[in-house]
Amino acid sequence: MKLKTAPAGRVHALAALVRQSLKGESYDYTQGSLRKAIVLLAIPMILELSLESVFAVVDMFFVGRLGETAIATVGLTESVVTLVYAVAIGLSTAVTAVVARRIGEKDPQAASHAAVQGIMLALGITIVVSLAGIYFAADVLRLMGAKPEVVTAGTPFARIMLGGSVVIILLFLINGIFRGAGNAAIAMRSLWLASLSNIVLCPLFIYGLGSWEGWGLKGAAIATTLGRGIGVAYQLYYLWRGHGEIRIRAGYLRPDWALIRNLAGLAWPATVQFLIASGSWIVLAWLVSTTGGTAASAGYQIAIRNVVFFILPAWGLSNAAATLVGQNLGAGLPERAERSVLLTARYNVLFMAGVTAVLLLFAPAIVGVFTQDASVRHTGTLALRIIGTGYVFYGIGMVVMQALNGAGDTRTPTLINFGGFWLFQIPLALLLAKGIGLGATGAFISIPVAETAIALAAVVLFRRGRWKRVQV
Repeated sequence: MKLKTAPAGRVHALAALVRQSLKGESYDYTQGSLRKAIVLLAIPMILELSLESVFAVVDMFFVGRLGETAIATVGLTESVVTLVYAVAIGLSTAVTAVVARRIGEKDPQAASHAAVQGIMLALGITIVVSLAGIYFAADVLRLMGAKPEVVTAGTPFARIMLGGSVVIILLFLINGIFRGAGNAAIAMRSLWLASLSNIVLCPLFIYGLGSWEGWGLKGAAIATTLGRGIGVAYQLYYLWRGHGEIRIRAGYLRPDWALIRNLAGLAWPATVQFLIASGSWIVLAWLVSTTGGTAASAGYQIAIRNVVFFILPAWGLSNAAATLVGQNLGAGLPERAERSVLLTARYNVLFMAGVTAVLLLFAPAIVGVFTQDASVRHTGTLALRIIGTGYVFYGIGMVVMQALNGAGDTRTPTLINFGGFWLFQIPLALLLAKGIGLGATGAFISIPVAETAIALAAVVLFRRGRWKRVQV
């Protein structure tokens, strides 16, 4: 009887744990089981990241029916919006580290104070970014190589998207506050609300309803910006009502310049981290296109989108590690913080090993969902299999790098990224693709090789333990 009931008991316990993670109940991550802590944080964080990726997919799906000019406008504008994402991720990383440290110190008032100062810093930055986006929208499209008809049709779209940068940055930043506080479920819900709002509003604003013809391409920008704005409104409502440990209070609104400088000092290296990685991927895309042609470029883009999709759960686990590190360092428990990283990395290795097997076995079928062109399928399958061989190391590297960020040591991952991507991956890709003559295949090979080197470097520096002594 025990053999029959024990598995059922474990399933029931796991189901209860999942429900607890989705409810966002208060939990002390500096005590008790680390396995339970990782699950409670990781599930909503994985779902949050999954919903963020829906924005771009939804926009392109509905805009695609408006023609190639609309598609080109969205693609070019999203390339520029990547810079806004970089700022958002940098600010989010900084505020997560500081809030997590204060929560670990059992000082929710200081955590709330830091959160509000982070929001004020974000608002100051977005005023500059948004005004520049509104004024230079047409020039940005021209700079990206847009044809005159794309500039004419796309300027209102770009103006709204870039002018609405405030909601992008605040959505990321405030979710970073919730993650640092260990309330990942609220971050997840805000993305759900924003994404679902966008799904409803996009077709309505683009195509209209009844006798109203809608706003076309401009309607897509309005829907996306408004959808994110609804998510931000929900975040601010939750903070103002004070249901959790982080609360907005009028007394926190006075600028604390020392704290703002500290947050900015943590944020800029994290922003550069993202730009370094994004820049290297752009270079590789160019290299694949110039050495392999259109078919290779198309196959590579299909492969990369699948790579990102399968990495999402690993990102969720990595964010869980950042929160656990920050809170446990705040509680004066550096060894528990280190154990949480090692355990999270172990889970990521197991997951990524399974993904590697899936990609190696089913790459042709996966790529075949997106294209029936034989040459594109061949290149996409090759790219997916080669890139997939490094998944285990991607998982290790992501956890360790996010753990360093969570400790407030944002400069070390930045230096690792610069060395790994710009001083190693890009020269290696050029050597293999053009020097040796492997073409696009050489660029593919450089990805798992470089990611493995980055993961090993991150582990070596993590084991030295300097991050345990960082003050934020």
